[in-house]
Amino acid sequence: MSKTSTFRQRVLAGDKLVGSFLKTPTSHGTEILAGAGFDFVVIDQEHAPFDRTTTDIALMAARGHDIPALVRVPGPEGILSVLDCGATGVLVPHVKTAADAREYAALFRYRNGARGFATSTRAGAYTGVPMWQHIAEQDAQMTFVAQIEDPVALDDVEAIAAVDGVDSLFIGRGDLTAAFGDESKEPPAVIRATERIAAAARKAGKSVSVFVGNGTEAAWLRSLGANVFVLSSDQGFLRQAAVQGLRDVREKV
Repeated sequence: MSKTSTFRQRVLAGDKLVGSFLKTPTSHGTEILAGAGFDFVVIDQEHAPFDRTTTDIALMAARGHDIPALVRVPGPEGILSVLDCGATGVLVPHVKTAADAREYAALFRYRNGARGFATSTRAGAYTGVPMWQHIAEQDAQMTFVAQIEDPVALDDVEAIAAVDGVDSLFIGRGDLTAAFGDESKEPPAVIRATERIAAAARKAGKSVSVFVGNGTEAAWLRSLGANVFVLSSDQGFLRQAAVQGLRDVREKV
């Protein structure tokens, strides 16, 4: 079976998976990260200049290299398009209530859901997959990652985690830090929120997803139960390598 078709199963099983954000709207980042051995990529429509066309190109590259690709959409209205284009799943930002989570979860499913049907898409192999096979496979494989990044969501996080169809909670520590307004290095309110979100996910038998900048950070979050790690981004890696390379040359010439 392909890595794409088993990704949701691995997320829910608690497998340790390491991916990265894609910020540059081309196919190249997908190809490079796939070749480097990453487990998945996250195409960032929310904070990067991906539109429907460039997202489609990146998803085509992901299919070609058999690397699961999530898309972080700006809002729930973008879910159908990226699923049709062949995304493995969607990272939905600003999930604030269990009602939000139920509404969004329905958009991932045909049976007992609200996903608009089509097989004339990449996901449907351009009508190459029979209708009911497509429905069964898509309903089983599409991954819904709910991003918890608003203080108000903490009041309902246990109920959000319990919603059928939510596969993982992504802890939005950056947004929580900005919202709490504490400029200290390790804001206590953010640490408490991180611990609460992780505990809610574990209690509901769901996965914990996190953004990390390095292995030390990943190890701490792993101790809280995280198993899906989004490490930096294509642009982050480019800047890191550029700074290091430039420094190395300037020190030696």
